[in-house]
Amino acid sequence: MRRGWTAQGRRGGVDRTVAATVVLVYGGLALLGWFIGWLRGAPDVLSCTPMGLGGRPQPLMSLVGGLGLALAVIAATRALVRTTGWARELHADLRPVARSLGESAILPVALASAIGEEVLFRGALLPALGLLGSSLLFGVVHQLRGRSRGAWIAFAALVGLALGGLFAATGSLLGPIVAHALINAVNLRFLIEHDPGVAHST
Repeated sequence: MRRGWTAQGRRGGVDRTVAATVVLVYGGLALLGWFIGWLRGAPDVLSCTPMGLGGRPQPLMSLVGGLGLALAVIAATRALVRTTGWARELHADLRPVARSLGESAILPVALASAIGEEVLFRGALLPALGLLGSSLLFGVVHQLRGRSRGAWIAFAALVGLALGGLFAATGSLLGPIVAHALINAVNLRFLIEHDPGVAHST
């Protein structure tokens, strides 16, 4: 039984325990975010007072903005990998990480990472550190061995800035979570399937 389960789990890369560990880590980040919110006296880390929208969170506007942001980031990722050397290098350095998770882990890891990171960095830390501070911290924690470390930090910080801006503008974390999950799911599949060192027909 164990042998069959492990073999099935390794089809997309490695044992499923790797993906399970990743999901648990992100669950811990979400709990940390809620704990920080509780310490600050603001346990509702899923909403904040929006800027210029009558003082009430706007989840529908947040969702629509999140879908648009996800499409923009996904399209930009493809274009950058196709046209710039630094993005191809970053893609090549991230590819082993994605392949180690395997295709079966894409959806749970994408959803867990979106919830964990958005609750912590946007829901709990943005009100405390501000939009710029929380985005810079979000970028810094995205560490990667190799030549692309700086590019990965900068890219993550810029995406974090956009996600944080959406949260601050609408007062709802729904859009950032949806955007984050879609970006991670689609880009993880892209990392697994696309080898930037191999010529692809257009």
